[in-house]
Amino acid sequence: MSAAYSRRQEFWRGVRATFPLVIGAIPFGIIFGALAVNSGLSAAAAGAMSALVFAGSSQFIAAGLVGSGTNILLIVLTTFVVNLRHALYSVTLAPYMKHLPQRWLAPLAFWLTDESFLVVVERYRQPDASPSRHWFFLGSALFMYTNWQLCTWIGIFAGRMLPNPGDWGLDFALIVTFIGMIVPGLRNRPVAVSALVAGATALALAGLPNRLGLLGAALAGVLAGTLAERWMAMNRSKLVMSTGERVLPD
Repeated sequence: MSAAYSRRQEFWRGVRATFPLVIGAIPFGIIFGALAVNSGLSAAAAGAMSALVFAGSSQFIAAGLVGSGTNILLIVLTTFVVNLRHALYSVTLAPYMKHLPQRWLAPLAFWLTDESFLVVVERYRQPDASPSRHWFFLGSALFMYTNWQLCTWIGIFAGRMLPNPGDWGLDFALIVTFIGMIVPGLRNRPVAVSALVAGATALALAGLPNRLGLLGAALAGVLAGTLAERWMAMNRSKLVMSTGERVLPD
C-alpha cells in the first residue's frame, strides 16, 4: 500500500468516524447562527465568529452574553475559561503528536473540537502503527469545520426570517449531542473527573447572575481534569521506573 493511498484512507476514515457527530451538530450550528443575529450581532460578525473562533459552546455563550448586555471583559473571560478544556485535550493528544511539525500542529490545534477529539483520541489508541493517523485527524476536523460554517450561515438567514430561535424546539439536540460525546469519554479518568466536578459546580452555582456559574463550572472542571491527568502521569512515570515498560496514556 502506498503512502499516498494510506493518507487518503486515513482522511476518509476520519470523515466517516465523525459523520454521526456532524449530524448532531447540524441543528447546533443553525441555532447559533439564528441566535447570533437575534442577539445583535451582524451577519458578517456571526459568520466571522464561526470562521475564526470555531468553538461552538463558547460562541453560544458569547452570543447569549452579548444579547443580555454583559460587559465585554466578562464575555472574553468567560469564553476563555470555557475553552481551557482544550488544554486538557492537548495533554491527552501530545504523546501521539509530538513528532509532527508545526505546519501540522498549528492547523490541527485550531480545528480541534470536542467532537473531533473524541474520535481522534480513539483512533490514536488503536494498536496499529500507522504513520498517517494525523490525516485521520485532518479528515475529522475539516468535516466538522465545513459543516459548522454552512450551518451557521443557514441559521443566519433563517434567523432573519424566523426570529426567536429558542422557540424552534431544537434545543434538545445540543443536550443529546453533548451527552453522546461525554459518555464514551468517561472511560478516561481525567475526563470523568472533569465532567463530575464541572457538573457538581454548575449545580452549586446555578443561581449566580450573568452565567457566572457556567464560568466557575468550566474553570473547576478544567482544573480538576488537569490535576487528574498530572496525577496519572506521575503514577505512570513511577511504574515505568519500577518495571522499565512504556505505559501509554489512559
